[in-house]
Amino acid sequence: MTRTADLLRRLSREGVLVPQEVKRAMLNVDLEDFTDYDAAPFFADRPVPYIESTSGNIKTISAPHMIITLLHHMELSKGQEVIIVGCKGGYLAALIAQIVGENGRVNVLDPSYEVVNHAKERLSHWPTVDIRNIEDLDIAPVAFPGEFNRVLITGQIKAIPKWIKSRIEDSGFVIAPIGDIDSQHLMKIELQDDIELETDLGNVCFGPIDVDSTDNNHLHPKELADLIELSIETCEELEIIESDELNSLQDLVAKLNNLPDDTPPIGEGGIPVSEHPMVKLLWHYSPSFLRLWPIIQVMLHPMISNFDPSKWNDFSDDEEIDW
Repeated sequence: MTRTADLLRRLSREGVLVPQEVKRAMLNVDLEDFTDYDAAPFFADRPVPYIESTSGNIKTISAPHMIITLLHHMELSKGQEVIIVGCKGGYLAALIAQIVGENGRVNVLDPSYEVVNHAKERLSHWPTVDIRNIEDLDIAPVAFPGEFNRVLITGQIKAIPKWIKSRIEDSGFVIAPIGDIDSQHLMKIELQDDIELETDLGNVCFGPIDVDSTDNNHLHPKELADLIELSIETCEELEIIESDELNSLQDLVAKLNNLPDDTPPIGEGGIPVSEHPMVKLLWHYSPSFLRLWPIIQVMLHPMISNFDPSKWNDFSDDEEIDW
């Protein structure tokens, strides 16, 4: 746990408030029990992947400063029952289970069977954690009665589901990132004497609870170029990018920026996907970033989550592309 201790000391020096109960939980729970991906980004205060869905979407455990912030605002104590909507690999549930203790209870709901199965496997020895699939976020799960005291929603939603709000008990609350897919406000919605109180805890940017159910958004070449530039900067900060990868990705950014402003979205404009100039560019440079793709995909905007260069097999290996 040396890396965790070093991380917590660094975050504290940077001004992140780390409550003692959260510190103890993070020192007692091994992040690497919940992901088989390289955990280095997490210890550099970045999100870390924990699973790639069959549809190609990468799902992540949030950056540690955000996990600490969420746990701080949850105001947890021994013996509480907590509901988490959105698994986050099971890591967050394990931390909360540590804090609420053996007399507490953690109920985890997630709309993805793959994510639920992953969390069940990783939390098989945690008797106070219950994990179940939820068919629809807007519909209360069967056999889930009672009022709620603490609810944490770990992904972007437009509004708190009515079945959750209607069952918050007095002095209980729900915390959730509410807004559109580009930006949200972390909101605390509390019930006191039948009065609903809202507290804005700040701007955040979470991916949606169920990435696979979101509509596909169309990227303009210059938007993709900007996102790749951002990921390059982050990879440089983490010292995980090699010089040839850096040069090729910078070339890709320049080529994307030089595409015409009226370039249609992929799949539109009557251009076959394999002939689309943005796809051809990505394919041409893909050997330079395939190694980094899982990390880059996490750092980029959710709009790019469905791009998977490892599956671009519409071209022959010896095809020449004239730029």
